[in-house]
Amino acid sequence: MRTAIRRSLASLLGTVTLGVAGLAGAAPAQAAVSDCPSGYFCAWTQENAQGTMFKTRTDMADTGSYGTEFGSYINRTSVYACMYESADHYPWNGYSVEWPSNNGSWTSGGSTTIASLKFVRTERECAQNAYPNWQAETSPKAAGFGDLDGNRKADLLVRDKAGRLWFTPGDGSGRLVGTGGWNAMSALTRHGDFSRDGREDVIAREASTGKLWLYPGTGTGGLSTRKLVGNGGWNGMNHITAVGDLSRDGRADLLAVEKSTGKLWLYPGTSTGTLGSRKLVGTGGWNAMNALAGSGDFNSDGRVDLIAREASTGKLWLYPGTSTGTLGSRKLIGTGGWNAMESLITVGDFSGDGRPDLAAVTNRTYAIDGFVGNPGWLVTYNGLGTGGLASGVRRDGEWFGLNGFF
Repeated sequence: MRTAIRRSLASLLGTVTLGVAGLAGAAPAQAAVSDCPSGYFCAWTQENAQGTMFKTRTDMADTGSYGTEFGSYINRTSVYACMYESADHYPWNGYSVEWPSNNGSWTSGGSTTIASLKFVRTERECAQNAYPNWQAETSPKAAGFGDLDGNRKADLLVRDKAGRLWFTPGDGSGRLVGTGGWNAMSALTRHGDFSRDGREDVIAREASTGKLWLYPGTGTGGLSTRKLVGNGGWNGMNHITAVGDLSRDGRADLLAVEKSTGKLWLYPGTSTGTLGSRKLVGTGGWNAMNALAGSGDFNSDGRVDLIAREASTGKLWLYPGTSTGTLGSRKLIGTGGWNAMESLITVGDFSGDGRPDLAAVTNRTYAIDGFVGNPGWLVTYNGLGTGGLASGVRRDGEWFGLNGFF
C-alpha cells in the first residue's frame, strides 16, 4: 500500500528535485536550462524550460507566490529534491522526488504546484526519517550483545543509502553516529565486546582493500576511532559474522565462510582486542548458506548458537554451540520462505521476556495476502528459549530505501 501510494503521488507531480530554503532570483523570460547554475534547483513557469526561472539551494517551508505553478524544473544539486503540494514539507497531500542530476536535462511537469521544498541525502527522507522506527522492550537481564548503550534494550545500527550510520535505541528515535563513508564497507557485524573494555563493538570489512576494522563502542551508542584487526585477505571470506563467545574462553569471536572452499572458520578474540589464529569449525558446504546470524543462546543451554539460512530451500537452521567451542548438529527452525528476507537481525531480546529474538526485513519476493512485491517490511519473531521461534508478526513497511541493519 505504501509503495502504491508513493508511486501515485509521484505520477501526479512528475520527477522532483532537491532544494533547500528559498526560491529566489528571477531570470529573463524564455530562460535556457544553461541559466540554472550547478548546485541549484531551478523551475520555470512554462514547459520546456521556458518562461520566468526561479532558483534555490535551500529548504523552503513555504514557497509563497513562487510556488503557485511550475511548468518544468531541474535539480542540479548533489542531493534529492522533495517537492510538496502542501507547506511545511507535509508529504501526504502529494509530493514527488527529483534525483540529483547535473547533465542538463529537465522535467516538464505541465502545471505543478510546489508549496514547499526540501533537500535530503536519501529519497526516503522526503516522507519519513532517514532511520526506521525500531521499538524494543527492556529486558530483565543484560544480554551481553545487541545493546550498545547498556540500558538492557536491544538497539540497532542502520546504514542508509548515503553511507551514514544511525543508532536507533529502541524507542522509535534515531541518532547519527557515522556521518558518511560506511558504504565503503562490504560487511558489518556486531555481537559482544572485542576490545575488552566492557562495551559492545562493531567489526567492518573494507571492500577496496579486504582489511578488517574494529570500531570500539563508546557505551552510549556511538563508535570511537577504528583499529585494524585484519590487514588484508578478508575479501576471500563470505558472511563475516560476530557470534559471541563460541570458543568458551570468555572473549567474543568471529565466524567467516571461505569462498573458495565453503569451509567455516572461527577467529577467536584475544585479550588484546585482536583476533587469534583461526580454527576450522565447518569442513565444507557452508557456501550453501546465504546468511549467517549470531543469535546468542537461543536454546537456553548456556552456550551461544548460530542461525543460518539455506539458499536453495529458504530453510532456517539453528547450529547450537557445544562445550568444546564448536557447532553441534543443526536443528530446523524455519521450514521455508526465508529467502523472502533481505536481512536477518539478531540483537538479543527486544520482546522483553529475557530470551533472544529474531527480526527480519523483507525483500521484493515477500508476499502479503498472496501478492508478491512487498520489500521493506519489518517482521519480528520472538525466541521461545528452546531453539524455536514464535510466529512472525509484521510490524511496519517503512524499512525501505536503506542499506543494512545490524
